[in-house]
Amino acid sequence: MPELIPDASKSALFIGDFYADMMGTLPHATDRNVISNTVELQRAARDAGLLVCYSATAFRPGYPEINSRNKTFSLRKQSGQQAASDPIQLIHDAVKPIDGEVVVGKHRVNALYGTGLDLVLRANDIETLIILGYATSGVVLSTLRYAADLDYRLVVVEDCCADQQPEVHDFLTQRIFPRQAEVVSSGDVVAELDGAKRS
Repeated sequence: MPELIPDASKSALFIGDFYADMMGTLPHATDRNVISNTVELQRAARDAGLLVCYSATAFRPGYPEINSRNKTFSLRKQSGQQAASDPIQLIHDAVKPIDGEVVVGKHRVNALYGTGLDLVLRANDIETLIILGYATSGVVLSTLRYAADLDYRLVVVEDCCADQQPEVHDFLTQRIFPRQAEVVSSGDVVAELDGAKRS
């Protein structure tokens, strides 16, 4: 396996859409210990000095960011449900951001589109982006493909991702993501981060 994190100072951990109401109840997440895997990876990333970033989908009251042509989000606007405007409140308690970590509220599936995330990554000279979250077919897929076009070195942490459709998760992580990223386990990344810290 190639070195996953050549330089911790130029690497970031991205925890995408790790929603409290999904990661604690979704069978694909609970059966595979996605929360505990992510907690351990988050700990290792913090200890190694990586930039840790988060996203959650958030909208202003009335959903002014949603166009009726947007098939993904227009139903949410029509539903009448109250908009969640604070992305931090949506993130699972087990992996809540701490002071100094970057949280972006996004209005589309891709966490790099229309947010300040890419600006923050570039301002901090980030070259390697470690990606995980919910859903594998949502924020992980969309952010990964966009980040690849931006020339980031990419790592997807398979056992820290979950999806409503496990077979889609498997197809993406086994057949699609390896074209643009290293697809690894949390243990692989934690071992490398902990080893780098000791050396």
